[in-house]
Amino acid sequence: MTTEPHRGGEPTQVRDQTARVDTWEMVLVHRVFRREFRILPALIRAAPPGDTARAETIGSHLANVAGALHHHHAAEDELLWPVMLNRVGLRADLVHRMEAQHERLAGLLTRIDDLTARWRAHAAADVRDELADVLAQASGGLDEHLGDEERELLPLVSEHVTPAEWDALNERAREAIPKNKLALVFVGAILEEANPLEARKFLAQLPAPARVLWRLFGPRTYAKSRDAIRRG
Repeated sequence: MTTEPHRGGEPTQVRDQTARVDTWEMVLVHRVFRREFRILPALIRAAPPGDTARAETIGSHLANVAGALHHHHAAEDELLWPVMLNRVGLRADLVHRMEAQHERLAGLLTRIDDLTARWRAHAAADVRDELADVLAQASGGLDEHLGDEERELLPLVSEHVTPAEWDALNERAREAIPKNKLALVFVGAILEEANPLEARKFLAQLPAPARVLWRLFGPRTYAKSRDAIRRG
């Protein structure tokens, strides 16, 4: 790590260009969020009015997905955007656009949280339909945000963020994975989007006991959860 003068005269740290981070894991997680926000509106609309069991199955899954996205964005807000803004020559306008997109999505996610809780309680048709509509809006906004982030921001991350800083962000993101049986569902949701190389790399990062649990129980546990959510 070296220092260079900031435009205002203060020295700014610049990362060693020989060490570059690989953002593959974030792109993989983005695909999971895109998939779930894309398919859930239709599943919600298809749920019969008054069917609280169906509302609970889908609603609890949506609550977990929305919670994970909340956590993902909070980690970026706290650990990535400040780092990026401090790097010499970096496009502040791009980082501020990411922050503004997070803020807009946070408003939609707050509405989704409220509507999900109300739908799970009574499975009312009007709440169901409003939830599906807001979720579809969030899906569109999320696609725009993640596309901008992957095309424009992540290449800059590879150049300007240190491996230690990136590892800290990934560690914060992994805190969203539950420590109970639901962890197998989270792992399965990620592996569904992974190609063979990504799957090997992702599983290699898990603790050895978690890998054993996945091999023994993971595929069956995830398939049961997935099929219960996605059935017509």
